[in-house]
Formats: sequence, C-alpha cells, structure tokens
Amino acid sequence: MNKLRKFKLLALTIILGGILISSSLGIIQSKNDDFDRKVKAFLESQRYSWRDMNVPTQDGQILYNLILENNYTRALELGTSTGHSAIWIAWALSKTGGKLITVEINERRYQEALANFKEAGLSDFIDARLGDAHQLVYELEGPFDFIFIDADKNWYVKYAQALIPKLVEGGCLTAHNVYAPRRGRFRRNRWGGAEYYEFMKSQVGFETFIHPESRRGLAISYKRSSD
Repeated sequence: MNKLRKFKLLALTIILGGILISSSLGIIQSKNDDFDRKVKAFLESQRYSWRDMNVPTQDGQILYNLILENNYTRALELGTSTGHSAIWIAWALSKTGGKLITVEINERRYQEALANFKEAGLSDFIDARLGDAHQLVYELEGPFDFIFIDADKNWYVKYAQALIPKLVEGGCLTAHNVYAPRRGRFRRNRWGGAEYYEFMKSQVGFETFIHPESRRGLAISYKRSSD
C-alpha cells in the first residue's frame, strides 16, 4: 500500500470518526435539551402553586446557580415541603453528576413531593426521606458539599452545629428565612433566623452573607479552606 493510499484511508477514518462523535454528541445534547424542557415546563406549570412553606422561584434559581457555579455534587436538604427547592437543587445536580438527600417530617407533604419529583423527571437525582431531621441530622454520614436548611427555624443553630463537621472545605451551607439582627424591639426575629445568622458570622472558618437577590433571606456560608 503506497503512502498516498494510506493517507487517504487515515483521513477517511478520521472523518468517519468525527461524524460518529458529532452524531453521538448531538443525540446526547438532544436528550439534555428534552430533559431541561420537561423540568422547565413543570416548574412553569406550578409557578403560582407552591405553598406549604416552599421557597419562591427567585430563591430556587439562586440555589440552582450556586450548585452549577461551584460544581457541587453531594447535597443535603432539611425541610422538603412539597419539593420546590429540591427540584431546583436536583436539576442543577443532574448537570454536575450529583444527587440530593432531602428530609421531610410531614407525610402528606412528603408524598406530594414524591409525585412532584416524578412529574418533573427528577426522581433519579433525589433520595427523599420521611423522618425527623432532629434525629437524622446526626445519623447522616456525609460528607456534603452543599446543604440547604429550611426546616424549623428555632433549630437552625443545632442543625448547623451538627452539619458543619460534615461539610467539605469549599462547600456551601445555605439557610432560608435568615435575616441580620435588627435593633430595638425587633432585634430578634420571631423564627430564630437572626440567632442563626449571628452564629454563622461567629464561625471563623466561614464567610457568611445574605444573598442580595433573595426574596426571603437566603443566607450563604462558604466553608473556607484551611490552607
């Protein structure tokens, strides 16, 4: 076989290989697009239906962005409610190759959340557990790189104390309905969110702030590296 023929065969092999790869990537992209359209359609159909202490859409989008921006894969949520925040978190994790553990104590809300996860097409990315977070928070092994707390507010500090050791360096601990303490007679808000904010601000290994675009006081705490 002369050199010219070898060259032609090699070129043809490269071209065919490129076509096959492009075709495969196109199929994958098409599936991803279909998946995203399904999640978006579900969220849009339910936009004005999320009650039972679910997060507003704007805060769900913030959670989604945090996971994608930092490529988090091991997430935990305390307080599933009927699943709005979990859907945003799991949607992001579907892109990073991760999975969410979410805990809900109320069986009615838990069952409704399961139905919502299925309809949104996200069940494979969510490990939903029915149970008391007061107990499970100590039993969950971790480690986690993303945590979202949206359960009973007077337990926020205890949740944080239990979970901080299970959060990896560079990980993010978030909590809903948290506000900086106010002066005067409103110095402490009635949910305990201010106490949580003060606690996290006192943690030298964390950078804590209230997300400026949050509708309902979404506190963000990044765990610093020890380096």
